[in-house]
Amino acid sequence: MSIADKEIRFMERIKAGYKIEATDWMPDEYRKLLLKLIHMHGISEIMGALPEKEWVPKAPTLKRKLAIMAKVQDEMGHGQLLLRVAEDLAAPFGRTREDLVTDVIHGRVKFHNVFHMEAPTWADAGIIGWLVDGAAIINQAALLHTSYGPYARVLKRICAEESFHMQHGESIILTLAGGTDDQRQMLQDALNRWWESLLFFFGPVEVTASAQRMIDYGIRTKTNEELRQQFFTKYVPRIRSLGLEVPDPKLSYDEEAKRWIWTEPDWEKFGRVVKENQGPKSQQRVDLRRFAHEEQQWVREAMLRSRKKTVSMIV
Repeated sequence: MSIADKEIRFMERIKAGYKIEATDWMPDEYRKLLLKLIHMHGISEIMGALPEKEWVPKAPTLKRKLAIMAKVQDEMGHGQLLLRVAEDLAAPFGRTREDLVTDVIHGRVKFHNVFHMEAPTWADAGIIGWLVDGAAIINQAALLHTSYGPYARVLKRICAEESFHMQHGESIILTLAGGTDDQRQMLQDALNRWWESLLFFFGPVEVTASAQRMIDYGIRTKTNEELRQQFFTKYVPRIRSLGLEVPDPKLSYDEEAKRWIWTEPDWEKFGRVVKENQGPKSQQRVDLRRFAHEEQQWVREAMLRSRKKTVSMIV
């Protein structure tokens, strides 16, 4: 078949609800869009462990320490699972898993804006677990229906584990909300710090050309604004039920339009954070990722040598 015929057959399969597998033929545009999405997702999971990693030695109790350590471990595991999926997509372009991992060090891949931010208090660790992971679950649950089979299957496990992370954050939030005046103020301050970042997390309101192509290909099933509205509906009542104030005086629900009215964040500012690593912790966290990668080089080399030796003995 010609390329045009293959593309027609490909779109027919997607519209019929079939999942595309790594070994199936796919248009280069589909492969590139998928790779960009999954690569950023995987790197964001790894970089997302760093703000909470800072709180592992400072967690207030042993139980909290064990919980946040388990969460950090899960996030790193999610990154590795996603990069394994991305690796298959990158291979035809001559790119390896090592390339995908080190791209963040060299500024060749972005990671989510929220992971460029500071987490100065224990309340920030709670907000990350409750609201940031809650936002991530909304995004990822929509992607469970993606047209690419390997991504959909990995997301089932990731969503299940993220739900535990959200409960971990909720537990911290409930404890602080029921604590002293200082603890409640610490919680409100953390919410104030993270609110705009949470809005930007879902992306711009307008549907960009690449976002529309992902919808056309069945990679995504919902727009940024649909996901953000879902987040408001789920979390704004919960935030207010704790006696916290949402830091947006414009935020309200339009009963007639059946949608939330909200104040848009500074898109240009947050765009620079993501594209140019201009966040308050951007460079520090990229440097930490570089240090970890370089310091663990000997471990990776030892494992590869051991694997080659095992294979040669079997042969």
